Amino acid sequence: MSNEKVKQASEVIIGIKQTVKALKSGIVQEIIVAKDADDRMTEQIIQLALEKGVRIEFADSRLKLGKACGINVGAAAVAITG
Repeated sequence: MSNEKVKQASEVIIGIKQTVKALKSGIVQEIIVAKDADDRMTEQIIQLALEKGVRIEFADSRLKLGKACGINVGAAAVAITG
């Protein structure tokens, strides 16, 4: 389900650092975090999303999330902005 959301979204931000930056700027509508991503990497993103009231969804794997974004490598987190 979350992979379909990524494919349908008009604007996505891929990656941990970029997602954190987008969350801090307040432009994120929803984030998707890969279940198999390292907790130390995703902890800050999840905490920020909770603080900002941004919806959080989980993808089955980094590889599937990356493919949904159109990249050939895994993605630990994705922010949907539009």
